[in-house]
Amino acid sequence: MIRVMPRPVPQLKLAVLASGRGSNFEALQNEIESQQLPAVIRVVISDKEKAPVLEKARQKGISARHINPGQFAERQLYEQELVRVCEEYEADLVVLAGYMRILGETFVGSFPWRIINIHPALLPSFPGLNAQRQALEYGVRYSGCTVHFVDLGVDEGPIILQAVVPVIPGDDEESLSERILKEEHRLLPQAVRLIAAGRLELNGRQVTILPEEVN
Repeated sequence: MIRVMPRPVPQLKLAVLASGRGSNFEALQNEIESQQLPAVIRVVISDKEKAPVLEKARQKGISARHINPGQFAERQLYEQELVRVCEEYEADLVVLAGYMRILGETFVGSFPWRIINIHPALLPSFPGLNAQRQALEYGVRYSGCTVHFVDLGVDEGPIILQAVVPVIPGDDEESLSERILKEEHRLLPQAVRLIAAGRLELNGRQVTILPEEVN
């Protein structure tokens, strides 16, 4: 049994990895700026040089780093550089917020149970890419999103939080994605808040949310 954060952290230091526009980064930063989330984003890292998330980070005065996987001869070397940068910024927690690369042992093993991901489906259904399209093609009545710990499987780590989003007749991939995204923006800060408060306990695949401590 693992207490994910042994004690509450006054200000959880985050490294955010993202590949795209960065709306989940913005959701986290908005919660931080409104003093609803006891955290600070120390660095935003992207594998895409032109990813909008990098400019959004810079506009907030947050360090933004492009680490190009193509500059490394093998994935292990790329992941070693990711580890080095995260450690440079003393990250307590790594948040994958639309990061579109699979991470291996070199990176995952460096931050055991200190990496979380947001996925636009109700795992274990529809892992991997195009989860919303998968859900529509399968014909489900409900989809949603999941925040989970990252392990060496693809979207297989222990589940922290989930939110359900109904599939409405006539939905296409874009409309369903937008409604799911609203729940992602709520769920991801909530998960980080629980970790900062030391309220998550991990036993095998089971994640227990501990009661809030009353001072």
